[in-house]
Amino acid sequence: MASISSLGVGSGLDLNGLLDQLESAERSKLQPIQQQIKTQETRISGYGQFQSALSQFQDAAKALSEPELFDSLATDVQGDAVTAASTSSATPGRYDIEVTQLATAGNLASARVTDPQAELSGVEQTLELSFAGRDAISMTIEAGSSLEAVRDTINANADAGVSASIIFDGTDYRLALSSTETGEDASITGLTMGGALEGEIFNAGQDAQFNVNGIPISSASNQVEEAIEGVTLSLQEGDGATSTITIQRDEDTIRESVTEFVDAFNELKSTIGSLTAFDAEGGTSGALNGESAVRSVENTLRSVLASGSEGGELAMLSDLGISLTRTGTLSIDEEQLNEVISNDRGELAEFFAGGEGVTGLASNVDTTIEQMLDTNGLITTAVTSAENRIESLNDRFARVESSIDSTISRYRTQFGQLDSMISQMNQTSDYLSQQFNMLSAQTQN
Repeated sequence: MASISSLGVGSGLDLNGLLDQLESAERSKLQPIQQQIKTQETRISGYGQFQSALSQFQDAAKALSEPELFDSLATDVQGDAVTAASTSSATPGRYDIEVTQLATAGNLASARVTDPQAELSGVEQTLELSFAGRDAISMTIEAGSSLEAVRDTINANADAGVSASIIFDGTDYRLALSSTETGEDASITGLTMGGALEGEIFNAGQDAQFNVNGIPISSASNQVEEAIEGVTLSLQEGDGATSTITIQRDEDTIRESVTEFVDAFNELKSTIGSLTAFDAEGGTSGALNGESAVRSVENTLRSVLASGSEGGELAMLSDLGISLTRTGTLSIDEEQLNEVISNDRGELAEFFAGGEGVTGLASNVDTTIEQMLDTNGLITTAVTSAENRIESLNDRFARVESSIDSTISRYRTQFGQLDSMISQMNQTSDYLSQQFNMLSAQTQN
């Protein structure tokens, strides 16, 4: 059988070129399938963009569906005496703080030892640590222990109440103990270990002393809770350092959350417009042009926003200064919104987050989008449909391609046979021509 590279050699015909044209014509049958696959892939990509915009709008709605948002407080601290963090249980107001003394930990050092690795006692000893306002702690020190071994034994005891280290004073070594907690009661005051080791140098721990709006307060720790209800103070400087704490309703965070909600919806609206657009002049369309799922989502969300929230004085978005424009986007009347945030915080919370027997608008939006993005929701169903269509098209592509390969193989065989046949016919023609010429010559002679 003639190979494709030798087709036409016998016949003199351009059978290779003809075969290429036939193969190109056959493979053109694959182009519509490839185009359909590309269309479905573009569709899936479009739904990915749509889902991302929906998720951002859902996140913005979730933020407004949290009742704690509307109880949030802003804490401002002026001065170097303290830092502060407040919870929703704090009471708005101004608090003047003066710190006269920070809480410190007690410290104690032992008598000098020449060699920290030398044996302190040849017999077992009982080490006793005493504290200003707590029970003493006792522990056993093994015979032959050095200063380093005593340090390690103390640090291995979780109930010791002190941390131990060894310091070198330029001449000899001391065991240094520091209370693990600040304050007078936790202060280490004594160290005894038979006659082998005694405490010598002592610095007592002290409680923090400060006042809030002139009321004196004492604390064993520099981290103080509930001196001001709902506020945790961290004392930073003593010696009469002062700070002023101002706690007020956090209107800025609420305003930002409402603005993000509106912006996220407008971004979603813009994404939908881009994905469903059609350019009549150029004949091009968006990835989701004509998709019923997109129209259904858009209509559902518009209905949810238009329904507002029942049960409160604030019933519609327009009551907050938020209106639907002719283009389908939302706009904010900043002055009206600020007035609502300042004067109707409770009603605003009920409108977005809901309350007893009332589901807020933001909660409704969150739930609605959750259903859309669910496994059986509109978006997932549409994407699954596109994926299934691609799988079916790929199978069809494989079948058509296999059929084309078979057809081209058959053409190649037939062309080889044709080439061989024409070659034989040409040879026969040449032979007959020679014979006729010879007969003609003989006849003339």
